[in-house]
Amino acid sequence: MTADFPDYIDVKYTDGEGEEPTNYPSLESKIEKAVEVTRQGLEEYENPAVMWTGGKDSTLTLYFINEVADQFGFEKPTAVFIDHYQHFDEITDFVERWADEWDIELVYARNEDVGAYVEEKDLEPGDDIPVDALDEHNQHHIRNILEYEEDTFPFLLDTYVGNHLLKTVALNDALETHDIDGVISGVRWDEQEARADETFFSPRHDPDTYPPHDRIHPILQFMEADVWDAFWHYVVPEEADEFPDEGYVPQSGDDLPEGVEWEDIPISPKYVAGFRSLGSEVSTEKTTNEPAWLQNLEDTTERAGRAQDKEDLMERLRDLGYM
Repeated sequence: MTADFPDYIDVKYTDGEGEEPTNYPSLESKIEKAVEVTRQGLEEYENPAVMWTGGKDSTLTLYFINEVADQFGFEKPTAVFIDHYQHFDEITDFVERWADEWDIELVYARNEDVGAYVEEKDLEPGDDIPVDALDEHNQHHIRNILEYEEDTFPFLLDTYVGNHLLKTVALNDALETHDIDGVISGVRWDEQEARADETFFSPRHDPDTYPPHDRIHPILQFMEADVWDAFWHYVVPEEADEFPDEGYVPQSGDDLPEGVEWEDIPISPKYVAGFRSLGSEVSTEKTTNEPAWLQNLEDTTERAGRAQDKEDLMERLRDLGYM
């Protein structure tokens, strides 16, 4: 790709500008917009990919992609899973199981230089990695882009250097390797302050920062509760054969209709266990044992279980290519 990207794209980059979830007052209006954005994304981009974390937002986004692709005859885009070496095992298992179920090509984006050093030295999360032990590519990002001056950095995802190397560098390298021109992402306006001003089609065209591409955001207009409503009233009844068509909201982790098991449902088991937002294994905690959809979604912070040093740096991380 070149700096003159995107000559062949015809999208409105201001779509959604100045809007918020209340501009889409019903679940049906939110879904209608999601389908519209998804369809345009699959039509306009020559080689789109969907970022899939195994979390509820990216899984709902992938559901819309499946529906639109099946209805209008589009080829399903590749799903990119960023393997930052600190995942819950259940999340990796979940993603691989549903990629197979939905016939989705799944590719892994990894910072293999960091991963090789971690494996060679048998490091645990929090152990230090010497900057000079990494290759020129990673050292360039650490010294010249992040302007990090220390000799070592901790092997932790939810830190400034760790997040950039393990997620953003891995993502940007994958975009370049696979020549991806549109990244379909499940970010939402209400999820994090740094994402509140996003538009449905968002340009990333600076070749000095990332491989030029666009971000496509079908579910910006969903609030957290809307995501769960969409799952229980649309996604789950369609995917689980014995689930009631009119929708049913389990009131505990043991409350499922007869004949339905959790493995039949495309919802990560970590949400059932009480996690509300999924990050790394070592820096994400649950605050209650209640399933995520039963928690106080209005009066508590969705990402409260995440490491806050990374949350506080979100704006700058996004400038470098973070989702």
